[in-house]
Amino acid sequence: MEPLSQDSIDNFTDANRPLYEVKANLFKGLAHPVRVRVLEVLANAETDLSVSDLLTDTGLEASHLSQHLSVLRRHNLVVAERRGSLVFYSLAYPQVADLLAVARQLLVEILQTTQQRLISTVGLPRLAATDASTDALSSTVPSDAVSR
Repeated sequence: MEPLSQDSIDNFTDANRPLYEVKANLFKGLAHPVRVRVLEVLANAETDLSVSDLLTDTGLEASHLSQHLSVLRRHNLVVAERRGSLVFYSLAYPQVADLLAVARQLLVEILQTTQQRLISTVGLPRLAATDASTDALSSTVPSDAVSR
């Protein structure tokens, strides 16, 4: 496994930085859909994956994948290991997979709550369209939903 860069060490060990800043920096590493996808692929893999495997699973161009892998390494979310001419990746910590699973559970719960709130509006009386905001709403929401 490759050693941590000084930037990675500085991002996580500066004793003068509050923990919430360090956490926010960790989430920066997760702040792109492609990086989340790469982490999910690695979390579901039974072994380390080569760059070729990741290219196949993500459908990205090699240069784009390389940039995202660099960000993930910098934020200590993945580790790379060179084996001959190939580079293999794995999660730096098993807790990354746990974090992804908790995020998924949270999103499902948020969506279920939102769906329940929308359903609860079914019996509400129809409001008269009196201003532009109602007109704008009716143009973005299906007509049967506006009357709810």
